[in-house]
Amino acid sequence: MHTTVLEVGPRDGLQNEDRVLSPDDRIELIARSVSAGARRIEAVAFVHPGRVPQMAGAEEVMAGVPRRDGVSYSGLVLNRRGLDRALAAGVDEVNVVVVASDTFSVRNQGRTMAEMLDEWDGIAAAARDAGVPAGMTVAVAFGCPFEGETPPARVAEIARRAQAAGAFEIALADTIGVGVPAQVRDLARRTREAAPGTPLRCHFHNTRNTGYANALTAVDEGVAVLDASTGGFGGCPFAPAATGNIATEDLLYALHRGGVSTGIDMAAVAETGTWLGGLLGKPAPALLGRAGGF
Repeated sequence: MHTTVLEVGPRDGLQNEDRVLSPDDRIELIARSVSAGARRIEAVAFVHPGRVPQMAGAEEVMAGVPRRDGVSYSGLVLNRRGLDRALAAGVDEVNVVVVASDTFSVRNQGRTMAEMLDEWDGIAAAARDAGVPAGMTVAVAFGCPFEGETPPARVAEIARRAQAAGAFEIALADTIGVGVPAQVRDLARRTREAAPGTPLRCHFHNTRNTGYANALTAVDEGVAVLDASTGGFGGCPFAPAATGNIATEDLLYALHRGGVSTGIDMAAVAETGTWLGGLLGKPAPALLGRAGGF
């Protein structure tokens, strides 16, 4: 059995960190991930550098990443301007975030959920015309810090909209780390029913120590792609004291020990997590770098 781990450390792992890394450091992080065996990497976000200084220099990063057969670099875009930048920079795929909560969407992206869905339709069409696959991530699919529980029917409806515009993949994101395995099973099944045939990806945070249980549940549900961040860095600006994404190295340990292959060198990722913690000036939340494998 094989699971693809999409490395999101260079984007989601860094975007909320106090210390801003240079494009060269981010290129080095990406190069280390590729050397360790990662084949899908969310490398950059094409957003306003004034709002997210951690993601400044996206074009410079994309110009410096190692280009190898079988390695796909994803760029986050939220509008047509971001898409134009992503296409010019040579991304292999684009990731559009649509938030399943109006309050969070307006605070995070300056648009309502309905407005972002309209934006998604335009981005998906333009990306298709350019020959670049566009996928959608449904943020706060498991719960919102402002509105509470996210209605599962709303997530399913967003998934329908994603498929209707030609999404090559739909990701369910537990943005603030409130989900539990029962929700993973329910949402995965609802999304498959709403968007049959469209591959699913899942994105978990370990805020309440359920991220790895959720990831393994997703694998049991047939989800073939899981997001993770080297070192376990990341978080959400609207979830105070939130921990980061599930750590790539810790997820690899759970998958590999369970007989699931990924093609990624767990020890190499753990070494990079420790290195990244040094750059960021704090220990990596991941545990494998401390405990080692078995």
